[in-house]
Amino acid sequence: MIQGNLKRLKKSLPQGVKLIAVSKKKPESAILEAYENGQLDFGENYVQELVDKAESLPKDIHWHFIGHLQRNKVKYIAPFVYLIHGVDSFKLLKEINKQAKKIDREISVLLQIHIAQEDSKFGFDDAEVIEMLNDPRFPDLEHIAIRGVMGMATNTNNTTQIEAEFNSLKDVFYHIRQHPALADHAVTEMSMGMTQDYQIAINCGSTMVRIGSAIFGSRK
Repeated sequence: MIQGNLKRLKKSLPQGVKLIAVSKKKPESAILEAYENGQLDFGENYVQELVDKAESLPKDIHWHFIGHLQRNKVKYIAPFVYLIHGVDSFKLLKEINKQAKKIDREISVLLQIHIAQEDSKFGFDDAEVIEMLNDPRFPDLEHIAIRGVMGMATNTNNTTQIEAEFNSLKDVFYHIRQHPALADHAVTEMSMGMTQDYQIAINCGSTMVRIGSAIFGSRK
């Protein structure tokens, strides 16, 4: 099943769009099957689960942390995480930099932008991102590489609304990548789109889609 799902999905994705297989709550055997069929990028939502899987699964897997990250948990994933998708505050960014500095590592991150009409989702608004980039302390974060932005659309069947929200993320992306504070950062990624809305996200310019159930099947 996983092999066939992956093959169909990858065939449907345009060149330049990376597939992040969302493997939270999935057994290691399922991740291994996907890995053996050429999938290298996996997304996890929970720190302890990610740490456990990273210890026992192949070391060349690219682990993406896609959940809400608490500052006191950063130290556990700092040594190996490939990309942190959900950086939603300056305090969190500073903590990631602090932990990366301790191990002399640069950690790649995406800035999470709040685009949904739901209070339950996290993220900066447009003004907060610019305020952070203008902060005189921002250039001190020498162990951070900002690679782009991430956003989650409202959980709705209204495709017009979803498209508008993804386009708002694209506007933020093009705005901040011109900012002088990011001149030394390769700001190239827009992580948006999940199983139910990834086609809309791709049409809006997504470079990374986060897909779980269409690969591994629905969560029980």
